[in-house]
Amino acid sequence: MIYRFYNGRIALPDAVVDSARFAIADGKIVSIDRDSGANAAGCDENIDLEGGWLLPGFIDTQVNGGGGVLFNDQADMDAIAAIGAAHARYGTTAFLPTLISDTPRQIAAALEAVDTAIAHQVPGVVGIHIEGPFINELRRGIHEAHRIRRLDDETLALLTAPRRGKVMLTLAPEMCDAEDIHTLARHGVIVSAGHSDTSYDEAMRGIEAGITGFTHLYNAMSPLHHRKPGAVGAAFDSDCYCGLIVDDVHLHPAVVRLAVRAKGIERIMLVTDAMPSVGTDASEFTLQGKRIAVRDGVCIFEDGTLAGTHLDMASAVRETVKVTGLSVPEVSTMASATPAHFLSLAGSHGTLEPGRRADWVWLDEGLSARRTWIGGAACAAPAPAIHASQ
Repeated sequence: MIYRFYNGRIALPDAVVDSARFAIADGKIVSIDRDSGANAAGCDENIDLEGGWLLPGFIDTQVNGGGGVLFNDQADMDAIAAIGAAHARYGTTAFLPTLISDTPRQIAAALEAVDTAIAHQVPGVVGIHIEGPFINELRRGIHEAHRIRRLDDETLALLTAPRRGKVMLTLAPEMCDAEDIHTLARHGVIVSAGHSDTSYDEAMRGIEAGITGFTHLYNAMSPLHHRKPGAVGAAFDSDCYCGLIVDDVHLHPAVVRLAVRAKGIERIMLVTDAMPSVGTDASEFTLQGKRIAVRDGVCIFEDGTLAGTHLDMASAVRETVKVTGLSVPEVSTMASATPAHFLSLAGSHGTLEPGRRADWVWLDEGLSARRTWIGGAACAAPAPAIHASQ
């Protein structure tokens, strides 16, 4: 299969070109011919980018739901497929279905569901994110207090068992033993600090034990203070990766810019923390028995607590370009290459180059998604753009 893209801007690792031919086999890029401006012969499909962008497919490490489906409510392969299809319409080509704090039984079911989905080659799913329940009640956000608990040996064994995909776990380092964090990391679990009231010193001990990321930096964690650096200070003072929710609601533009300046685009990754409303026109949904309203693009509980987002990755990219002034390829790195490195998938995902998966997204000049390909196959028709605030 040979695709030819022209009349646009194609973000390759070392350059932006206006046209190129991609040869695809077995879902991977075999070769890229950059000198194809006038050569349409022999191509299976010629696509006019109409002045838009062709970018590596987005990788989202925090997806609670989409398409009307919440992973906590339906932890099975069909739910994962529906969530993935909803987000693929906005450029996400790889994602972690995310389970917020729940029972041991539901955690086990979610892990098995992701294994099954990967075995059946459900498009886009590359692992799972277990967000809690080993978190700090003081920073629980929308997570239910009665579900929060300490990490025990049985759950530790469940989380460290061999899996088909990546396993990411968000925990509060002050609520866990360093040895447990070390055990998780040693077995390949990607440990991220979040929903935490940790001190700087506690956080750094967790990093030494194996924490490599911070979940939705700034949100639901101890803030930076000049005498108490907290979780945010540890994130800035370490080599950890940091997720950012850039939706004009969760973060002030200034702290988005500060994070990027402090960490660089190689350590900041965009996430959606998306809820089931993404890809639908729903005005509300239920989260563990709580009615969540979707109002002006914001998911909010009746007491004012934010409950995830109504955010897609194309909108996150667009908003990040707007508030940081960075170029589209720079922001694209935070939505693709950086999360690929965080998940140890950089050898197969995150960039447009031979040997990588044929995952890419076409954005128009306004950076709204037009079309998405996963493994060289076009996904469903493009969706209307959604915005965090309107």
